[in-house]
Amino acid sequence: MGLNAQIPYGAYWSTPFAKWQGSLSHLHSIEFGAYVARREMAKREIAPGVLDYGVLGITVHQRTSFVGLPWFTHMLGAPDVGGPAISQVCATGVRCLENAAQEVDGGMAEVALVATVDRISNGPQVYYPAPAGPGGTGAHENVTLDNMQCDPVGGHSMLQTAENVAAKHQITTEQQHEVVLMRQEQYQAALAGGRAFQKRFMTLPFEVPSANFKKTVATMDGDEGVFPPNPEKLAGMKPVLKDGSVTFAGQTHPADGNACILVTTPGKASDLSADKDITVRLLGFGMARAENGYMPEAPVPAARRALDMAGLSIDEIDAVKTHNPFAVNDIYFAKETGCDLARMNNYGCTLVWGHPQAPMGTRGVIELIEELALLGGGRGLFTGCAAGDTGMAVVLEVTG
Repeated sequence: MGLNAQIPYGAYWSTPFAKWQGSLSHLHSIEFGAYVARREMAKREIAPGVLDYGVLGITVHQRTSFVGLPWFTHMLGAPDVGGPAISQVCATGVRCLENAAQEVDGGMAEVALVATVDRISNGPQVYYPAPAGPGGTGAHENVTLDNMQCDPVGGHSMLQTAENVAAKHQITTEQQHEVVLMRQEQYQAALAGGRAFQKRFMTLPFEVPSANFKKTVATMDGDEGVFPPNPEKLAGMKPVLKDGSVTFAGQTHPADGNACILVTTPGKASDLSADKDITVRLLGFGMARAENGYMPEAPVPAARRALDMAGLSIDEIDAVKTHNPFAVNDIYFAKETGCDLARMNNYGCTLVWGHPQAPMGTRGVIELIEELALLGGGRGLFTGCAAGDTGMAVVLEVTG
């Protein structure tokens, strides 16, 4: 089974991710994403004119972001390319990948760009007019913080969803910290050899531009805000919520960055590939929704649907990546699927390198492809959760 659409090997990239209010916090996410895409496509000798479709993934709107994708492609140098903007919170990356694959499979596009961008720092402060309110006074919303703290259906925070799943499945702080330490150690493999793994898809050192993109104002050696493995520090941490189990270490941190992937027909994939002997096929997608307030459960049914579409079982998967905003996610996934925790998230994951929302899944898929390429090929699964108790998953195959 599978789709016709493919990802040209190497036709993808990611910036390093920067911590909240860090080195990328001054950059407009759409302008910054186009700035990076223009340079990365030139580095790969891919002309913007080859594109005939695009989809922009963005979850925290920016000033003048109303136009969305057409503005992005105009700045990229592909002014004739149109397409939608999509937001499915943390599942945005995979949702955009699915949208691009559907356009290619349906014969509506030949070369599609999946562009995912977000700046969680300095999120918009929105005022909603209310003419019928007392004195005409409206409501104010801090787009990032308010929505993280209050689900509109259940009134709970995102953190509470992790606590709900931890309590339901008897997942302890100690178990979560074991996973945190494991994920931090796995990330160290991405730093070996002068960050050799990350340099397969990331330009490092990364020169941070000024807000007007006319000069370099800083240099990032890699992801910013990452903590090294420290068992002693973990042992001394207490849960954030009273009577809870999730510490600050057991959850990811807000971040900024962008990531892109090209999706094409098989013929074009060969033309645009950095290695024509490597093929990246998309085999299946899945979406699911968990019970309200139990968001970390959603990746499991999403993964099962993607595996069903691909005609595979979890035992036939060679590498697994997850969007794991909480260590609870991975523990629950392993319990439900039988997948070995140590097999998951080699080289890095959201829990370690941060939470810029739209680009997270895109980077996760990119890292999954590169892990499989290093293995000499195989099948991979990426799955993750999103606000609204939803999950998205994709299964792909790397050969050659």
